[in-house]
Amino acid sequence: MPSRRPLILLVLAALTALPSLSSDIYLPALPDVAGTFTTTAVVVQFTLTSCLIGMALGQLAVGPLSDRLGRRRPLLTGMALYTAASIACALAPTAGTLVGLRFVQGVAGAAGIVIARAIIRDLYQGVKIAQVFSTLMLISGLAPVVAPLLGAQLLHVTDWRGIFAALAALGLVVVAAIAFGLPETLPTAARRTRGMGLAHMSSLLADRVFTGCLIAAGGAFGAFFAYLAASPFVLQDLYGATPQTYALLFGLNAAGMVATGQINGRILIRRFPVHTIVTAGLCLLLLASLAMLALATGLLGHPGLPAVCAALFVLVSSLGLLIGNANALAMNRTAHAAGAASALLGSSSFLIGALVSPLAGLTDSAVPMALIQTLTAALALTCFTTLTRGHHTPEPK
Repeated sequence: MPSRRPLILLVLAALTALPSLSSDIYLPALPDVAGTFTTTAVVVQFTLTSCLIGMALGQLAVGPLSDRLGRRRPLLTGMALYTAASIACALAPTAGTLVGLRFVQGVAGAAGIVIARAIIRDLYQGVKIAQVFSTLMLISGLAPVVAPLLGAQLLHVTDWRGIFAALAALGLVVVAAIAFGLPETLPTAARRTRGMGLAHMSSLLADRVFTGCLIAAGGAFGAFFAYLAASPFVLQDLYGATPQTYALLFGLNAAGMVATGQINGRILIRRFPVHTIVTAGLCLLLLASLAMLALATGLLGHPGLPAVCAALFVLVSSLGLLIGNANALAMNRTAHAAGAASALLGSSSFLIGALVSPLAGLTDSAVPMALIQTLTAALALTCFTTLTRGHHTPEPK
């Protein structure tokens, strides 16, 4: 098994990138989708929402199932269904059908997200989990940047249906990689043969440290999704950035998140307890959110684009210290039910994203985005420090 771990990490990296590819690669094609079905942008945007909801709910089902059946069978089944759903999306005859199929695609794609985290818990323990999550942050940070660019390039040679065909081809590649390169990581003796997934999740939520980590990760995702949903409007319409400048700034922020994730994995977690790093990251997130709120409300006068970009850069970069480490702390508590734990961590993040995304654009200002970011950061910091007080990060083994 150790000799195959580089290949396993490659497969896990592909599964980690799948959510962003599934949701973002066809963003440049949304106007074409609306034109094909002669419908409104609101209806087409429901195809994004339905995919996110499907990913959230799918994780709740697949995670506990993988604790009972092992990792390979649910993962292969999910990715095969993802491939079939992608083909069906490419052939969708109506906008309503596409919305429904996107939900199915999200449910199937959830298998990759939730089981990838569970496999990491199967293979690693202690601080090593945080190092692996930090490595995968490179993929999850770059994927939202690369996906729309890839989609735009595909539109030069095909239409939106061709983009879904490309996702189907990717699904086939992932299925083959799992079939030939990913062994079963959960031994039969370690599987849970009794009890329902809901019972496992209830016991996990009763663990105050796990719940504190879950809220920390959820708060970080809430701030991030508010940024994703509102930043195009805020930076372009309110602060005058051109589309090209916005793309550059978006990429710069993503690079900041990737950089802090790599610094975390290579330097910080070798010198400091993971719990301390998460706390510092949450403080940084809250400070950046407060700065953004002060800028948005005019408390600091009428700042220009550079000041807003600086606040957002710090805010997004802080996530590199948070998401992987909070997940690692939570997963370190869950050797008995890694699939159920992964399901709770993933589904809560996607549900929060589906909730805050429309709220971030309620008014024609940056205030809703900044207010959501401040509230989620404050909640995350308060709950994490309160619920995990006295907890010590385990040393690598």
